[in-house]
Amino acid sequence: MKQNSTLHRLLLVLLSVALLSIGWLGGTGLTLLVALVPLLVISENLSDSTRDWWRMCGWAALTFLLWSAATIWWVWIATPIGPITAGIVGSFYNLCGVMVYHYTAKRAPRALAYTLLVTVWLATEWAYNSADVMTFPWLLLGHGFSCDTWAVQWYEYTGIFGGTLWALVSNVAIFEVLRSRTTTAKVRASLILLLPVALSLVLLACYTPSERSVEISVIQPNVPCYEQERFEAGKFDPTPDIQDLMDRVPATSSFVLMPESALAYLPKVGSIDEQYLVSYAPFLKMLQGDNHPDTKLITGASTLVRYGDVKATDTAHYYDGYGWYDQYNTALLVNGDGVTEDIYHKGKLVIGVEAVPLKSLFDTFEVDLGGVSGQLGWGKEHTLFTNHGVKIGPSICYEGLYGGYFAGFAREGAEVMALISNDGWWGDTPGHRRLFDFCRLRAIETRRAVARSANTGISGFISPTGKSIGERLEWDEEGLLTESLELRSDTTLYTRYGDWISRIATFIAALSLMYYVAYRIRKRNHLVE
Repeated sequence: MKQNSTLHRLLLVLLSVALLSIGWLGGTGLTLLVALVPLLVISENLSDSTRDWWRMCGWAALTFLLWSAATIWWVWIATPIGPITAGIVGSFYNLCGVMVYHYTAKRAPRALAYTLLVTVWLATEWAYNSADVMTFPWLLLGHGFSCDTWAVQWYEYTGIFGGTLWALVSNVAIFEVLRSRTTTAKVRASLILLLPVALSLVLLACYTPSERSVEISVIQPNVPCYEQERFEAGKFDPTPDIQDLMDRVPATSSFVLMPESALAYLPKVGSIDEQYLVSYAPFLKMLQGDNHPDTKLITGASTLVRYGDVKATDTAHYYDGYGWYDQYNTALLVNGDGVTEDIYHKGKLVIGVEAVPLKSLFDTFEVDLGGVSGQLGWGKEHTLFTNHGVKIGPSICYEGLYGGYFAGFAREGAEVMALISNDGWWGDTPGHRRLFDFCRLRAIETRRAVARSANTGISGFISPTGKSIGERLEWDEEGLLTESLELRSDTTLYTRYGDWISRIATFIAALSLMYYVAYRIRKRNHLVE
């Protein structure tokens, strides 16, 4: 494996980038099982010198930055600072595991170095995923299997961090095959690669659908995101189109979904003051029509909560004559009389758009991706919506990236999930397609069917096994879909315990680092070979 030329290392970097990226570009994520091997080869051929540590850092940083550029470039369409910030922050987290491995592999038993690679990577992914503001978990390795749901049915036990663990351990095993070329290493690598797939196929074959179901309709209005000035000028009113779609909703549907911030695009609506929701009842009643009095509407809206003279939260804004208030990205549950029965505030906010770190610095880069922008208020509860005893979890857009948060709805008793989104900001790019595919992973983790309504992007339905069922509305299509979805009340291990793999990995990483320090002290004192 000895190769020292700069060209050879550059080719290894490009190979690693290609293998890392395929799963986010619509291909199989199984290439992740070998995607880090080229980087491990580069590390193997460098020395333990400080100079070579920095060389390794440079090659690894280049790999992760190019991976980010290849997979999240489309964010640039909406906010140029987005992919730059996400690329730099995400690459830093990825670097931690690789560079800890490179350092310890030269100075300690290789088993310890491998343990640190896997556990530190998992710990940093978890930290990135759990952060309140500086978080964009798009490129967590476990998300790369979103097009391979048949191979990761065990996510109901592990969540996506199980996928990350599988990818990392597989890379280590295959690298060991290249290093040692022993039969033991080959058998071990084969088992690591194949056993999870076999388990997934068994789980898929043994899955028993629920006998209970609910009929749900989803609307995709296809409102042009970048032409909002037409609404303000009164030149365009999407209300008739939405009403036409609503009129086609079957009377048997228990719920009908409209996308994130749908009401913000309607004339004379804008941001809704939650103190005066009752005043919108006639309009919402008119919008729904008279054909389905027992159907409840779940719609996105931009809402305001007023606090008067008291700054009740850290995110509150102040306006003269209005007082302190919070803006929220909201889902409303509206009954057949136009009355809003329940409200859910989005709890995972988009960095740089809805959640602004260092606000004075980043105000310049704010962009509206759903009807309201700037620092929004944080939702604190997993509110469930109900109709005829059916409990549905109303998730909003970006929340579909967070397995632990999404599972919170199932923990609270949701029997089926709704996700409303507005994916038109990035054009016809991989962005909206992966958002739909990530929902397939969320369905497996919770074993909950998902109904998804996007302004434009992909609207459709997903079974608890992660399979897209029925028809789908694709990019730039307007329409209505109706499907009968399973209702489930049982909870998966992942739903109950969340990201347990990453928590354990963080603990093991801390122990391993302490063990390494003790090992080096003992070696310095000639107590170990």
